[in-house]
Amino acid sequence: MKPVAIFRILRAACFGQGLRQTYWQFAGFAAEVKALFEEKNQAFRREVVRNHLSYMGDRVSPVVAESRERADHAVRWLLRAQSATSDDGVALGYFPCSADGDSWRPSYPETTGYIITSLLAYAERYPNPELVAAAQRMAEWEVAVQMPSGAVQGGPVCDPQNQTAAAFNTGMVLDGWCSAYSQSGNPKILEAAR
Repeated sequence: MKPVAIFRILRAACFGQGLRQTYWQFAGFAAEVKALFEEKNQAFRREVVRNHLSYMGDRVSPVVAESRERADHAVRWLLRAQSATSDDGVALGYFPCSADGDSWRPSYPETTGYIITSLLAYAERYPNPELVAAAQRMAEWEVAVQMPSGAVQGGPVCDPQNQTAAAFNTGMVLDGWCSAYSQSGNPKILEAAR
């Protein structure tokens, strides 16, 4: 990566907001870096360093002839992110160096929406009833957390009194519902989409 590009990224990250916001953002980042050096995160630390060195040295290149295998790993990761939650949504992410010690984040309606479409398309290409079942559970979870207005909330799933409607997120979940309904014909999903 060219030094000019690195400078632009750092400038936007550090000075694109007010001083207070920059301070708290830096403090949070510093806590994550500190956690990276804890013994329990040793393997993750090695991977982070290796990836950053590859990226900064422009040594990132595609791997030929492993597309199916890598796609299978990605699908398994998505299923793991679903099973890590207390519901049938997909976790916002996995953050092993988080300050609160809880690596898995709560379900995220927006991304769960388009993960439904991705899993169903993958299961159509490489038949797998487990993926279809997981995607349908995601779609039904989305129905359960839909706001009374029909909108989908922004951010990770939260209590109804803390939800804020988000047009983009609603569109992503609508995409997932359309895919799930096309596959299953479940009238409950169609009604939520309407």
